[in-house]
Amino acid sequence: MNRLDTLVALIGRHAPTDGSHETPVPGVKLLRASSPTMPMPVIYAPTLCLIAQGTKQAALGATTYRYDPACFLVASVELPVMGSVIEASASHPYLSLQLDLDSAELSDLAIRYPAAARDEVTSPAGLTLNRTTPELLDAAIRLVGLLDTPQDIDALAPLTIREILYRLLTGSGVVRHMAQADSRLNQIARAIVWIRAHFRGPCRIKDAAQVAGMSRSTFHLHFKAVTTLSPIEFRTHLRMQEARRLMVSDAADAASAGFQVGYESPSQFSRDYARIFGMPPARHASQTRGQITPRQAG
Repeated sequence: MNRLDTLVALIGRHAPTDGSHETPVPGVKLLRASSPTMPMPVIYAPTLCLIAQGTKQAALGATTYRYDPACFLVASVELPVMGSVIEASASHPYLSLQLDLDSAELSDLAIRYPAAARDEVTSPAGLTLNRTTPELLDAAIRLVGLLDTPQDIDALAPLTIREILYRLLTGSGVVRHMAQADSRLNQIARAIVWIRAHFRGPCRIKDAAQVAGMSRSTFHLHFKAVTTLSPIEFRTHLRMQEARRLMVSDAADAASAGFQVGYESPSQFSRDYARIFGMPPARHASQTRGQITPRQAG
C-alpha cells in the first residue's frame, strides 16, 4: 500500500459519513463527500487543506484554485471563498485533512529555523497551492494514524503537528510570511480582522489602512495582492455571505437581510447579491435551502 492509499484508508475509517468530522486532535478535521457538492460560501481561516482522494475547487473573487492529492492548499488569512467538491463518488469519495495553522507555533519555528533572506517587496496571495511532498504525506499519515491509538494523542500529536508546520515553513513562502509578525501579510491579516468586525457599518478604508499601519495607496496594493479583491469588494463579499446565512438559516427575507448587513437600498443589495451569487437573493436562498444538507462537506 502506497502512502496515499494509507491516508485514504485512515481518513475513510475515521470519517465514515459525509460531512466535516471533528477529531480528538485539536485543530484537526476530516472531511468526506460521496458526490460533488454545490458551491458554498465559507470563510477560510488560516488552514492547511490536504486532500487524500478527490478534487476540490475554491473560488476567491475571479480566481479559481483547483486542488487534489498532488497539491495542497494553504489559506494564510481569513478569506470569503466559494468552495465545492468537484470530483467524488460513492466508491471513491472526497477525503481530506484540514489543520488549523497556529501562528504562535509558526513564529517559534521561524525563529529557530530562519530563512536565508526575506522578501518584503510583495505580499503573497492569501490562498496558495503547493506540491504535496512525501515528507508531508508521511507526517499526515502519522497524525491521522493517532486516531487509532487515542492514548497516544496527547504525547505525540503536538510533535507531529509541529513537524507538519516545519514542512510548510520550509517549503512554502506564504507560510514563512505568516510566521513573521511584521510582514506585509500579517499587516493585511490585521486589517481583515478589523473589516470582518465592522463590515455592516461604513467601514472606512482609511481606518482599515490605519489598522494595517500602511498608507492608503500601499494598503490597496497589498490588500489586492493577498485577497485578489479590493477592500470594498472584500467587504461586499462578507456582506453577501452573511446575508445568505440570514436568509437560509434564519429565514430572513431579502430586504431584512440586506438591511442587517448594512444596505439602505434594497435594489442595490439585490444587484450586488446577484453579481456575486449569479441570481437574485430570494431565489438563491430558496434554491440553497432545497440543496444544502446539515452535514455537507466544507
